Amino acid sequence: MKKLMILGASYSQVPLIRAAKKLGFYTIAASIPGDFPGFEEADEFCYADISKPEEVLEYARKLQIDGITTCCLDTGVPAIGYVCDKMGLKGPGYETACCSVNKWKMKKAFEREAVSTARFRLVKNQEELERALEELSFPVIVKAVDLMGSRGIFRSNTKEEAIANYGKTMEATGKDYCLVEEFIEGTIFGTEAMIQDGELVFMLPNGIDAYQGFTPTPVGHYVPLENINQLSPQISKEVGKAVRALGIDNCPVNCDLILKDGKVYVIEITARAGATCLPELVSIYYGIHYYEIIAMLAMGLDVRALFIRASMIRPVPNLSKILISDKTGTVTRLVNENEPSQDIIDLSFNIREGDQVNKYNNGRDRIGQIIIKGDTLQACRERLEEVMSKITIEVDNEYGR
Repeated sequence: MKKLMILGASYSQVPLIRAAKKLGFYTIAASIPGDFPGFEEADEFCYADISKPEEVLEYARKLQIDGITTCCLDTGVPAIGYVCDKMGLKGPGYETACCSVNKWKMKKAFEREAVSTARFRLVKNQEELERALEELSFPVIVKAVDLMGSRGIFRSNTKEEAIANYGKTMEATGKDYCLVEEFIEGTIFGTEAMIQDGELVFMLPNGIDAYQGFTPTPVGHYVPLENINQLSPQISKEVGKAVRALGIDNCPVNCDLILKDGKVYVIEITARAGATCLPELVSIYYGIHYYEIIAMLAMGLDVRALFIRASMIRPVPNLSKILISDKTGTVTRLVNENEPSQDIIDLSFNIREGDQVNKYNNGRDRIGQIIIKGDTLQACRERLEEVMSKITIEVDNEYGR
């Protein structure tokens, strides 16, 4: 039986583990010790710090794996590249993987390939920060280069805010430097894609519903994207340049972009499938099982024909939304009055009454998710409102309110 190592064992990796097992692969979940559901789902597990490539390689060799992959998190991506290089497995190379999780290396690669992206500067101290602020236009983003999602990322409208946020970013990052880049004010959206042997297998632009915190954070996705026919050529061009800039191959791709005044800019790109229900979105839209395809790709199987067949059927509009709390406290009431329905693909909670929850700051604070499909995107949105109206989540803070 072929062995597939999956990095990460949280609820986000469980669908991938299940999909790989369904295909007949022997699954090995690798993660640091913890109460992670993936350990029970996998055929075998090993305690490994997936942020340490050499440690993962040691287990990969010992367990004689045939493939390695992940989804929905950046932490293990460099280890995937390292193992693929050392063991001759299918997947992104180590240099590519490192670039995809380091925003400084990524931006430098974008610059070399003339990818349309925000102007930026590397900053190691306050003197360099002040010099960068003189060269860039406000608002700016002070950004940790090594953290996923919105962690360590702060919008700054003034010099004073930028200096204060620089301190916060440097506290959060594991590096001795960070990025300062111009904040492009426009419409944020994303693209999921996959590359196999240098060929673009598919590309699916998707809309993003963002939570407006220090920086916009995705709390939902939807397809189809508005004005897709008009924007598609420009999206294809810029995503293609970003893929070539990093040398991404034999892996899924998650790309964040922004549209301003009719022009598409690339924010960042990573060599793994996106989070916030994006694999489910791809699956529903094309009528495929994307988690299975991710596993197949990692095991060296040709997946291109699956998307050729998928392109011949009518795509299915769908959307996802993660559930969040507007305050920190204890869950005192959780009620779901929705009946099972074919158009509700998923309605789940990762909390129970009595659990502690945090006011939403980033994706780690999610408390549940909803996935809806329908004949049109508007129908999905109307149905989402109906479903949300039948969910009650009450949280009391430490003062009992």
